[in-house]
Amino acid sequence: MVLDALTYAGNMANLELAQGHPQWRFVHGDIGDTALVERLLREERIDTIVHLAAESHVDRSIEGPDAFIQTNVIGTHSMLKAARRVWLGEKLVAHRFHHVSTDEVYGSLAPEEPAFTESTPYAPNSPYSASKAASDHLVRAYHHTYGLQTTISNCSNNYGPYQFPEKLIPLMIAQLLAGKSLPVYGDGRNIRDWLHVEDHCRGIDAVLKLGKAGEVYNIGGRSECENIHLVRTLCTIVDEQLTSKKELCARYPNSATARGEASEGLVRFVKDRPGHDRRYAIDSAKIERDCDFRPQIALEAGLRATVAWYLERAETLQTGWQRTLAG
Repeated sequence: MVLDALTYAGNMANLELAQGHPQWRFVHGDIGDTALVERLLREERIDTIVHLAAESHVDRSIEGPDAFIQTNVIGTHSMLKAARRVWLGEKLVAHRFHHVSTDEVYGSLAPEEPAFTESTPYAPNSPYSASKAASDHLVRAYHHTYGLQTTISNCSNNYGPYQFPEKLIPLMIAQLLAGKSLPVYGDGRNIRDWLHVEDHCRGIDAVLKLGKAGEVYNIGGRSECENIHLVRTLCTIVDEQLTSKKELCARYPNSATARGEASEGLVRFVKDRPGHDRRYAIDSAKIERDCDFRPQIALEAGLRATVAWYLERAETLQTGWQRTLAG
């Protein structure tokens, strides 16, 4: 069984599909509560942890890094301690602690530099990426020191359904539907590799099934894109989808499309954030070779599906958006 540690489950509506499944139980707790994690490992006879829980927004880590240290470093250590006590203490030979991390731990790339590999030296540039780097090192140490069977995956930028609205893509969609400005940092030419959440899940599953304990695997989408190009693509998709369905224009009357204007006119370049990494790029050759994984969802197709998903559900997410935009 798998203990799936989620910090993004604040909206219980996002868990509706899992409710009623015989292998699923929601526990309202804190990963920092080591005793609770130990109890759940024993009660449910869990032998696999996929550790996803993290504070993950760079802007918030700059404004208030304490929560990132608490969750990403102390919280990860709590999970590792619980797993060690239960699995190694009870001599459970077959077990796995999989830690989900980020490509941001590797730092920033120049345009001509090769993509990150698993041997790229760590060079985190924000409190967020530094906290994730620290958690990666703890996971590695628990494998090499205690023999805990661990794996680590470092992924590129995720997108898709259910994403928290502080992230770039759902934030831009929210702004587009509200007819508000689209803030783009600096010149907008920072580059990110984009990975659809379903591809990410497939990658994690591949590592659990075929990955070797003690190893690190980069999971990328092979979809490098400048931020400004991504935002303009979202503008085009929203314009097309609202124009093709008049009921959507009626549902979102404040959108530029409903007013007969092009959404791209909402783009506004704003002052760059401190320490903004210029480029991330993932070399996924290792996971492709060792775990037979390749991303299946092309970026534009994934963006179109994501916009369509939010268009059908945006009203139910409006409260969360308003809270994020106000904050």
